[in-house]
Amino acid sequence: MQSLRQAVCVIVHDDKEGKVACVHYANKTWSPQPAWTVPGGKAEEGERLDEAAARELREETGLVVAPEELRLVHTVQVKAGWDGRGPFLLSVFAATSWQGELTNTEPDKHLAVLWKDTTALPTPMFPTSHAALTAYLAGDGRGFSTYGWDASEGLRALVGA
Repeated sequence: MQSLRQAVCVIVHDDKEGKVACVHYANKTWSPQPAWTVPGGKAEEGERLDEAAARELREETGLVVAPEELRLVHTVQVKAGWDGRGPFLLSVFAATSWQGELTNTEPDKHLAVLWKDTTALPTPMFPTSHAALTAYLAGDGRGFSTYGWDASEGLRALVGA
């Protein structure tokens, strides 16, 4: 039996400026074209999810947040992963304070890492990121969504493409 894989991401929200940190992802294994997302990645086996989120945030953007300062704000259950290896659970954390400057620390994987206005999210965007961001920004109290369970949702479909 295959265990459920864990992925994490962090919505870094500058609420005073009305902006969130977004990554313009270029790896074609995930999407047929470059697409926007929020910083994140896979949790390593045995790694705490908040620690994985803080690590991924630092690795992708240079922003530093202590794991205990992250707040779990949404969970997305994905039926089929980007790599064809089955389902995964995406834990979405939020941070409203951080240290460091937003930087594209992985230019081999990302076209850009930028602050984007919360009222005009960039497109095209990974559907899981879009769902988590819109739910978070709307204050959706449910904090849970799914992706890929409905036949009309294709993994390669991008919001705004």
